[in-house]
Amino acid sequence: MSGSAPVWDPAAEELAVTMRAAVFTGTGRPLEIASIARPDAGPGDVLVRVSACGLCHSDLHYLDHGVPTFKAPPLVLGHEVSGTVVRVGSGVDPSIVGTSVLLAPVTTCGVCVACRTGRENVCATQRMLGNSMDGGFAEYVVAPARDAFAVPPEVPLDEACVIADALTTAFHAVTRRARIQAGETVVVFGCGGLGLNVVQVCALVGARVIAVDVDARKLGLATLLGASLAIDPRDGDVAKRVRRETGGGADAAIEAIGLPVTQEQALASLRTGGRLVLLGYAAEPMSLPGSRVTYRELTVIGTLGCRPVDFPVVLELVRRGRLAISSLVSHRHALERINEGFDALRRGDGVRHIVVMG
Repeated sequence: MSGSAPVWDPAAEELAVTMRAAVFTGTGRPLEIASIARPDAGPGDVLVRVSACGLCHSDLHYLDHGVPTFKAPPLVLGHEVSGTVVRVGSGVDPSIVGTSVLLAPVTTCGVCVACRTGRENVCATQRMLGNSMDGGFAEYVVAPARDAFAVPPEVPLDEACVIADALTTAFHAVTRRARIQAGETVVVFGCGGLGLNVVQVCALVGARVIAVDVDARKLGLATLLGASLAIDPRDGDVAKRVRRETGGGADAAIEAIGLPVTQEQALASLRTGGRLVLLGYAAEPMSLPGSRVTYRELTVIGTLGCRPVDFPVVLELVRRGRLAISSLVSHRHALERINEGFDALRRGDGVRHIVVMG
């Protein structure tokens, strides 16, 4: 890992043996604010003082819908983490202490078929912050040093947490999986925190973007981020509208909600030879008309997370102002008010919610 010059001497950092954390104790229960033992960096690890951690709909899957975590509760959730390195384990360059970092949510093995063929984001034995190991809804978190990426000084450290998942995931979906090209037309279904990032990455690569959502405020933000057309699906058949506006259908449709009905609308909005990209997590199956896929040579693509190698690319695009994060952070919450933040996320209030550690 490369990083900025250290801010202080590692020996000068005095740490308490306990820390505040929001602990997941089981489905259907609010997170419990508690004092728990502070972790320490093992071999190859860094100990990071958390600056901020994003609230994600993935966390709601655990909290509300019974989706199991790999590590059984009690567990500290939170996988969108930015902070400062305060300790390092053996084998890690101590000069990185004091470096502002962004943590990749998933750590990979480097030896499975996926990792060795450039698809580390679907590593066979991946481990995830806030799922298979304690995450960032706490004052401190431990992560492998190789998964800590230096945050440029031009990027606000607390806001940088939204890059860790929502922005990098969108970047991977658009550039690596959908392979959107300049001049193509892309329709994006869902303009939440993930979908809005899809919009801005598509616009960055030179695509014409059509944004679809029922929230006028989010459609307005999508327009500011580069969408040339905003559609409220309640105004009529959205697939027909897209086909009419594009002269036959979009080159690609990216579904960022995770609902069978919108997945099916996205498929119906494509031109012959178009590409459907399934980004949103769907618990229920969609209906897939095989004859339409066959006779129109449609492509259905899944996408998950982002390869660690692309994190520096996205950080540099944010540093240069080519991708936005500040306009997406709509709410900041203290750790003690995290459950209120999740209630707001459930209601669909705002765009991106983050917990900022005091």
